Amino acid sequence: MTQANSAGAAEFSKSRGTKGPGGGKPQRNFTVGPVHTHLVRLTGYMLMGFVSIMAAALMETVYIGTVGTNELAALSFTFPLVMLMQGVSMGLGIGASSVVARTIIGNREKARRLITHCFIMVIALVLALSVFVYVYLEAFFGLLGAQPHILPLAVDYMAIWLIGMPFFAIAFVGSTLMRAAGDAVTPGYLMTIGSALHIIIAPFFIFGWVGAPELGLEGAAVGFVLARTVSFALYTYYVVFRDRLMLASLTGLFTSCREILHVGLPAVASNLIAPVSMSIITRLLAGHGAEVVAGYGVASRIESIAMMIIFALSMSVAPFVGQNWGAGRYDRVKTALSLSNRFSLCWGLFAFVMMILFGEFVVSLINADPKVVATAARYLVIIPLSIGFLGITLTATQSFNALGKPVPPLIISILQMLVVYVPLALLGDYLWGYTGIFIAFTVTNILIGILSWFWISHRIRLGSGVGRGQSVDQKN
Repeated sequence: MTQANSAGAAEFSKSRGTKGPGGGKPQRNFTVGPVHTHLVRLTGYMLMGFVSIMAAALMETVYIGTVGTNELAALSFTFPLVMLMQGVSMGLGIGASSVVARTIIGNREKARRLITHCFIMVIALVLALSVFVYVYLEAFFGLLGAQPHILPLAVDYMAIWLIGMPFFAIAFVGSTLMRAAGDAVTPGYLMTIGSALHIIIAPFFIFGWVGAPELGLEGAAVGFVLARTVSFALYTYYVVFRDRLMLASLTGLFTSCREILHVGLPAVASNLIAPVSMSIITRLLAGHGAEVVAGYGVASRIESIAMMIIFALSMSVAPFVGQNWGAGRYDRVKTALSLSNRFSLCWGLFAFVMMILFGEFVVSLINADPKVVATAARYLVIIPLSIGFLGITLTATQSFNALGKPVPPLIISILQMLVVYVPLALLGDYLWGYTGIFIAFTVTNILIGILSWFWISHRIRLGSGVGRGQSVDQKN
């Protein structure tokens, strides 16, 4: 074998990865090999998982849309609370994955310890938060403006849904940490299995199929709980037994918590800002009637299908950036961000065109109420215009977290949701009604997307030491 071929074979072997943190499944090394290949692989499997989650959410909306408009509105009122609950676990997962991605190549034992302690934190916090939220469910939906005939529907749904939240949190955090450790394949399959079970199980309890109780909206929550319990069991097997990513030890728990929370706390705060702003927006929309809230819920679920590839890409960039930044491969970080931003803008344009052509038709298949259809159709004409810029923002915030810089994402979230969006939404609602609220979101996404691009580019230039002669990977 020639020297060149030997070097190529060695690099390919390194990119395939070494044994996992506990000697389990081989973990992939993102610091060698073509950048676009890693991004496509990471995004592809992450997209598979996100497609399944969004499809499950959309199918749940379809099921409930056939039950009634009031039930559909009640489901829409739960969105801010669902985002709040998921934001806590997601923030802790981001914090742990940031540290794991930057240490996995050189210190696998530390990575296992961080993963173990992250799960302990997530379980404790999510259980405590679930109990707290359960106690104040009625008060929360009352603040959102849920009408008397809709409020009990939302409360009954969430009371059941909260039972499954800890299982969902563990599964979601587990997928994040497995990707940070280099395994992009398994999380995609496991997320798909959990969501497929949700789609299959839910209608039995919603409509009372095959002798199951006919629970309506509550049946959707029962389907969520059962599906996520199975998903939790699968993640436990892969994380604990196959990959051996956990340790039976609490040694260094305080140190691990401090490292995780350095990024995790600001990430949690960032994730909680969105539910707060969404609560305000839901309250504004409630003033226009239950049909408008229902239309908003349907449209946001449809839009999430278009957004899933943007979410998948931004979350896939994080482990890639973390590993390469930790290894000093700054040129690869720059290439990854450039590729991601260009793709986001192109995909955003494509999604905008698709929503204009087919959005109203898809809405009419879910619910035929004229006001629901009109609201959702207007949303799907206005909001998708800014999808590409929202993708740039998400890529920037995930990259900041991967670099161990949690403050910029927090500032970006505050600017996006509280400083810019809410005031513009209040103004838009005053001038043009709920249409003005949708316009405000689009304008906000464009402005914050431009700001995020400048900020992350500046940070990368500073951190990589412009002018120091950093090497360039010729395979990029």
